Amino acid sequence: MKKRLFPLLLIVPALLLSSCAPEKSVRQEAFDPKAMLQQASRFIEVDEYEEARKILFEVKNRDLSKRYAPLAQLKIAESYVKEGQPELAVEEYRRFLQMYPDHPRAPFAQYQIALVYFRQIEGPERGAGGARKALEEFQKLLRLYPRNPYREAVELKIRECRNLIAEYEFHVGRFYYKKGSYAAAVGRFVGLLKEFPDYKRAPEVLYLTGLSYRRLNRPEDSVKYLAELIRRFPDSEFAEKAEKLMAESSK
Repeated sequence: MKKRLFPLLLIVPALLLSSCAPEKSVRQEAFDPKAMLQQASRFIEVDEYEEARKILFEVKNRDLSKRYAPLAQLKIAESYVKEGQPELAVEEYRRFLQMYPDHPRAPFAQYQIALVYFRQIEGPERGAGGARKALEEFQKLLRLYPRNPYREAVELKIRECRNLIAEYEFHVGRFYYKKGSYAAAVGRFVGLLKEFPDYKRAPEVLYLTGLSYRRLNRPEDSVKYLAELIRRFPDSEFAEKAEKLMAESSK
């Protein structure tokens, strides 16, 4: 009995030591945030978004250096973009900006928020809401990060947003005019001229504004806009129409 007990007393401590020491070293070696980010990217590429986010959340939670956690947060937002969930993507990009407002990638995050809204634009009749949101976010990017590397592209997209919003306001105003709702038409046209004075259809807007005021029996306001049309756009086809209209009114 003593002979059997003695070997067991030697074996048990050895097993305990062998089971504890390697496990600790494995845990230390298992967390490789750089490799995990690469693995998450591969999952995103093959549409395995949930698996990617599991890895990315682990990086966020375990990265004590805070070197890789911000990158993981950006990847989480990207996964929602690729998955077709724009609102969740915006939410995650905003979370990045809240957590790391001074991070070098902060301008990128703000740019991505604006792009999410910009990609939702479908045209003047359905995309004006997205265009306004995108415009607001692009302007915010220029305001908060004036030296951002996307400035040239942002300025181009801002012009696109402004043109689309103006086009939408024009269509709505013209709809009200054709419907005979002249007060509503004036509200749209005057707002359009004030917000977008360089709108490409400004001559037509001025002409329709003058006509709308005439239908409302407000001749002074009508003449004001028709005269502005003639002064600003003398070579426009609408300037000729405005002159004929004013000539008729003076008789």
